[in-house]
Amino acid sequence: MAYVSVFLSLCLFLSSVRHTFGAEVSLWNVQIDVNSPKDAIFRKTLYCNTTIFMKFEGDLAACDQKKLAFNVSWYLRSSICYNEVFSTTDSAAEAIFGWDHRLKEDWSGFYSQGYIYFDSCSALFTPKIYYKEFQPFLPLMPQEGKSINQTSHVLEDKPYINAVAKSWSDSPYMFIVRFQPQQHPEASRGRRETGDGDATSNSKDPLSITMTVEMKGSHDYTSPADWPLMMFFMIMCIVYVLFGALWLFWLACYWRDLLRIQFWIGAVIVLGMLEKAVFYSEYQSIRYHGAYNQSAVIFAELLSAVKRSLARILLIIVSLGYGIVKPRLGTTVPRLVAVGLLYLIFSSVEGVLRVTGGFYGTVAFIANLSLSLTDSCVIWWISFLRNKVLSIAS
Repeated sequence: MAYVSVFLSLCLFLSSVRHTFGAEVSLWNVQIDVNSPKDAIFRKTLYCNTTIFMKFEGDLAACDQKKLAFNVSWYLRSSICYNEVFSTTDSAAEAIFGWDHRLKEDWSGFYSQGYIYFDSCSALFTPKIYYKEFQPFLPLMPQEGKSINQTSHVLEDKPYINAVAKSWSDSPYMFIVRFQPQQHPEASRGRRETGDGDATSNSKDPLSITMTVEMKGSHDYTSPADWPLMMFFMIMCIVYVLFGALWLFWLACYWRDLLRIQFWIGAVIVLGMLEKAVFYSEYQSIRYHGAYNQSAVIFAELLSAVKRSLARILLIIVSLGYGIVKPRLGTTVPRLVAVGLLYLIFSSVEGVLRVTGGFYGTVAFIANLSLSLTDSCVIWWISFLRNKVLSIAS
């Protein structure tokens, strides 16, 4: 049974390699309330020369009734600091719209900005080439009291349909869009001349416009942060397949001496293959479609929780000496079940919170603390039992 213990220890180590699924999507559909629009903020790490597209959709007939024009301005900012982009709150991000200086002295980066005017809803909803050339990008100025030569850099590529900007380096980026509807000048002049009072009430009727933003680069929709993780899960799929083949070979070699625990070890390997395959497929989905299925990721997290719980229970069983010095587990079974259920519950909750975006602050601290304490107790129990079994065997 020594090889069983070694194999389970290896499975336990691999099962402890958990991934915080914070994959960066590249396709967003944002609903904009025309009567009270808010800035839309997008955060993502981008490869150099990644193109940012923006288009609008909505009810053309209802929009035309309002006689609106639209001023859409955008602001693209890069930084060498990951936290500047991903830890800055939305309210703080709205406040830095249009800034040309750094948030902190050593947080250097670049920025670019531009605006597009649409004189009607038809113009807003029609795909078109917004610019003859991409807007230049400028270095962020140091904080007050210092200055640098703010030389603009021009991107040589020409924009195409719905393209508004292009990244200039492999960096974290923040892209902010400010949507400002306004009464068309001719409509406003007509109301003043005719004294039409119904137009004001009509302008307050609810109207929603869908803004679609997508970012596509050299690796399709994949970001520099997600590409290595996708490769990792592909390699882990191969590793688990090799584990499965090796385990089947061992089962065939020792088929006369098989115990039920060997089949449970096979179940751990199968769960590991399924878990890594689902994660890999989700990263592939992001690469080719720009988004992932959250339900599938939650399913993978639950598979991971079951696999890790089962791996720990099996290693405790082996450490108890089951099949070596003990023919039965006896009164230890309820404690095994309790430890397994506790770990399963805590790891499932922690995984689901990470996927759904609720993993922060006090909730994250409690989830991590509970899981760490349970895992520490499992490891201590395994070490204590192994020493006890070895002393009995000697």
